[in-house]
Amino acid sequence: MQILAGTYKGRKIRSSSSLAIRPCSSRVKKSLFDILSGRIDLDGIAVLDLFAGFGSLGFEALSRGAGSVCFVDQHGDALKALKSTTLQLGVHDQVRIVHSDVSAFLGRATGRFDLVFCDPPYSWPDYDRLIEKIVGSRLLAEEGLLLIEHSTHIDCSRSPYYSFHRDYGMTRVTFFQH
Repeated sequence: MQILAGTYKGRKIRSSSSLAIRPCSSRVKKSLFDILSGRIDLDGIAVLDLFAGFGSLGFEALSRGAGSVCFVDQHGDALKALKSTTLQLGVHDQVRIVHSDVSAFLGRATGRFDLVFCDPPYSWPDYDRLIEKIVGSRLLAEEGLLLIEHSTHIDCSRSPYYSFHRDYGMTRVTFFQH
């Protein structure tokens, strides 16, 4: 895995051989950032990367100009990789790594984020509640975007925050906003 564009283009994102972590593919990441480039100015924004894994989306946003990224994950291998990449890129002053269950984090989180990446396990039991906790709690800035990666078997279009989705094989990324 590597960063595709921006300040850190070509730099490697640390990972591990853990099968418990499903990183975003380069094809999906490229497409997402192509879509984002026409919808949001990444310069200086605050990004939240939930179920961050190795941080591929958050580090890509940082490389493309985001001001800060908060990574949230509870998997030990993911946390080690996030710390390693943060040190390698020299961005510790722009990165916050939170060792937490995402549901617990969302119950106590404060602040506003302009862009939220959310990549829960495909077996996640309640997407509607997850969306409401992020957008309904005002964690997402008024003009912000939430992107959730999930299986194409899940239809989130009934959410009042639904904007649109894109399919990539068996993967769907759904975009939400106020």
